[in-house]
Amino acid sequence: MNVTIHNERPSQLTIDRALDFLVVAPHPDDAELGMGGTILKMVSEGWRVGILDLTSGEPTPHGSEARRRQETLKATETLGVAWRGNAGLPNRKLEPTLEARELIAGYFRVLQPRWIFAPYWEDAHPDHVAATQLVEAARFWSKLSKTDMPGERFHPERIYYYFCIHLRLAVQPDWIIDISDHWDQKLESVLAYQSQFVEGRPTEPPTMIDRVRDDAANWGRLINRKYGEPMATKEPLALKSLRDLI
Repeated sequence: MNVTIHNERPSQLTIDRALDFLVVAPHPDDAELGMGGTILKMVSEGWRVGILDLTSGEPTPHGSEARRRQETLKATETLGVAWRGNAGLPNRKLEPTLEARELIAGYFRVLQPRWIFAPYWEDAHPDHVAATQLVEAARFWSKLSKTDMPGERFHPERIYYYFCIHLRLAVQPDWIIDISDHWDQKLESVLAYQSQFVEGRPTEPPTMIDRVRDDAANWGRLINRKYGEPMATKEPLALKSLRDLI
């Protein structure tokens, strides 16, 4: 699989077909950690899924720009998504400015995702909070007319929220996705980021990876499945049929 991380600005982007889902992540590894199993499930079902990382994620104690990019490429190959890009916004200094809002709205207009996933809106990490504010504002701006933003005016139908939080919260999700069949691949995508989840981390249990597994097992237990990922929504969730419930 030929994997590419697109660094072009929206005005320079071309795609052959609109995305079904776009996962917006503050940093590379947030999408994998928060909803890697869901991404794998959607891809396996034939959906066109993209990931837009807002920053490079660097600096970090054990990473570098070049290394983080190679790790992202490896994780992206595991996930098998149709498109992945990086908006080039500043790590540790992410803010929902007008300039950033226009940039992200441009991505929405060009990629035309029907549904968007953003980080859960409550978090200790300022970048995560800013990312969600930015996504929500950009969703509105992407439908504006009489603008010099690239692409056609477009309004994604819904924003849904995944959990990749730094607070010790007893969260109450709106639904949980069964990722049991995709757990091994999710773990592989997370472990691609050795600089973030392995190097310099405690080796005595529970390790960072132990905690990721324990969390997934806990969410799975709540729906009588082996592994799960929690999701949230601010707008009502619609079902065509109760057959969609498990």
